[in-house]
Amino acid sequence: MTERKPPGVPFESWVDKQIHDAQVRGDFDRLPGRGEPLPNDLEAPYDELWWVKRKMAREGLSVLPPALALRKEAEDALTAAYAAPSERAVRKIITDVNAKIRDMLLKPPPGPPLGRKPYDVEEVVRQWRERRATAGSGAPDGSRASDV
Repeated sequence: MTERKPPGVPFESWVDKQIHDAQVRGDFDRLPGRGEPLPNDLEAPYDELWWVKRKMAREGLSVLPPALALRKEAEDALTAAYAAPSERAVRKIITDVNAKIRDMLLKPPPGPPLGRKPYDVEEVVRQWRERRATAGSGAPDGSRASDV
């Protein structure tokens, strides 16, 4: 516990002494961020929840309601499916996200409605083939025998 400020000693010099003593003891040597520049957000307007937002970003947490998070995941899955290297990968990505969508449709979570229905796997595969063909991947349908 920190000692009490002696009477008659100015507060500033007492605090400076406490900091100096802590530096001598090495109390500041292993603090996170030591030797790194200050963050660039010093000019940003004050936000009461800055520390919460920073911790959530650092921890990779989301503040989206489950339905909105799944909506984003479904959009990301569709993008990933279109960029997939094989038809098998497309089918796996879409099948996995469809299972999550169906589960949420059966058990609606709190928050806004999902507003998303399962993707038609065959339609996504058809669009994937069209995109591969227009990108000039070689085969007329954009696939290889090993992809199927």
